[in-house]
Amino acid sequence: MAVTLSNLQPQKGSQGRKKRLGRGDGSGYGTYSGRGQKGQRSRSGGKKGLKLKGMRRNIRNLPKLRGFKSKAVRPEVVHLEDIGEKFKSGDTIDPQKLKKFGLISEKTQKIKILCKTPQKSSDKKLKKSGNKKFTIKAHAISSSAQKLIRKAGGKVIVIQ
Repeated sequence: MAVTLSNLQPQKGSQGRKKRLGRGDGSGYGTYSGRGQKGQRSRSGGKKGLKLKGMRRNIRNLPKLRGFKSKAVRPEVVHLEDIGEKFKSGDTIDPQKLKKFGLISEKTQKIKILCKTPQKSSDKKLKKSGNKKFTIKAHAISSSAQKLIRKAGGKVIVIQ
């Protein structure tokens, strides 16, 4: 059968019946006409909720955070003294080796190498561990740690 203007009909279920308010208690929308009792919303011209539909759910789902939480990945810290204890002189130290020796966790994405204590005492600690030369590959290295590594004759490579 061809569709013509004479036999066009809306799809079944697409058009609902209009809510007939204030047509007696038997209708289910009598007495207060679906507005509840008293208050601003029950009166004519009373305001109704948020204008943007679905906004209320979005607001509820947002956590109540104070300030700003960055989504940037924080590097895991490894101290130079710990590296001096675990590795031998002349070793090339990279994230895989640090994971192998248990200095960082398996999930770690970035590494930062720091000097644990003020420079003089960490200098002594490195001398105790044989003033070792390391080639260290990490995402970030503190300036004091870099000085100590270079002073011992090692290299520093920053991973991008």
